[in-house]
Amino acid sequence: MTSMIKSFINDESGVTAIEYGLLAAAMAVGVAALVGTTGDANSMLGRLKAKFDAVLA
Repeated sequence: MTSMIKSFINDESGVTAIEYGLLAAAMAVGVAALVGTTGDANSMLGRLKAKFDAVLA
């Protein structure tokens, strides 16, 4: 029984999946913060739309 508990504690096979999940969540938060809301004139997409509108006008 003790060897099974030690084996369980030393098992790191699921750690990589958790790390990838945390990395993906952090990247999603970063992208959401960078892009912001589309309707906001101060967001990245809002400024980009204003530039394209200026070129087309």
